[in-house]
Amino acid sequence: QVQLVESGGGLVQAGGSLRLSCAASGRTFSSYVLGWFRQAPGKEREFVAAISRTGGSTYYADSVKGRFTISRDNAKNTVYLQMNSLKPEDTAVYYCAAGSGTAQAMRVMKGMDYWGKGTLVTVSS
Repeated sequence: QVQLVESGGGLVQAGGSLRLSCAASGRTFSSYVLGWFRQAPGKEREFVAAISRTGGSTYYADSVKGRFTISRDNAKNTVYLQMNSLKPEDTAVYYCAAGSGTAQAMRVMKGMDYWGKGTLVTVSS
């Protein structure tokens, strides 16, 4: 069992930056692939970024590529999402997820075993 708690959301102006964190419980953190997803009002949840168990491979949605960076610190049981050059269309609740499959599978919304409760990011124009 893994419990995930996101933090770092808030209100930011367009062009600004935020760093989200997701802290996980449990001793097997490094055995999971991790991902960030988001859900905007009235829209379905979508993939944002994923990272492999060692952090050696990362994957991004086209809409955030070049602006967002996912990373993990297995010693701290934490995964991060650095978000730069934020746009109003990035406004959403951001969720982290852990899975026992592959980071690539998360790109197509598969393999997520555990979810956090989310943190709200609002980007004003």
